Amino acid sequence: MTARDQDAPRGGRPGPRRRGGGRETLRAERREAILQAAMELISERGYRRTSLAAVAERAGLTQPGLLHHFPTKELLLVGVLEARDRWDLASAAAASDSWRTDTLAQLVDYNATRPGIVQTYTVLSADSVTEDHPARAFFETRFRTVRASMANVLRAEFGDTLPGGLTPEQAAPLLVAVMDGLQLQWLLDPEEVDMPAAFRDFVALLGGGSGRAEEPGEG
Repeated sequence: MTARDQDAPRGGRPGPRRRGGGRETLRAERREAILQAAMELISERGYRRTSLAAVAERAGLTQPGLLHHFPTKELLLVGVLEARDRWDLASAAAASDSWRTDTLAQLVDYNATRPGIVQTYTVLSADSVTEDHPARAFFETRFRTVRASMANVLRAEFGDTLPGGLTPEQAAPLLVAVMDGLQLQWLLDPEEVDMPAAFRDFVALLGGGSGRAEEPGEG
């Protein structure tokens, strides 16, 4: 079977529409269609119940056609996470000229609406600690990039020293750890862990505040 045969749409269902630009453009369009289909299915069914066959069908391709672009499920999931980061960055850039802690809080709010994607990230990041895991390089690079970005966010908001005395570089790994740790706790016990509120509490602590305000009648 040739690459052209593998990419052929299934049955009578149309595949991604070609808008011109040659083979590379067509390949990019099909990858994007696969990633969009995978994102939708993960949101609908969760990480474990999303199969390559279901993604291929949703994208309008045969399963061999999907495997031509993403040879394993792990690589497809890495592609989904890369696309998620890319789309989130684009959305944040459209909403604000620069990232600040309130932008991060809005991202946490958004993540609370898509547990399937958060579950995929959490499971894959944990699995990637083994040296031969196909997602290890992605997460190593991602965490370095995110720590640097978080340091920039903190420096823009607090300057070179946070109220507690930490530098932005010292506080950045803590901020990343809180975001990821809250996601894990929220996935396990969403009724008890209010992820967006807890994240805002931590940001208040970074700024020298005391967390969420007391409800009327408390105290």
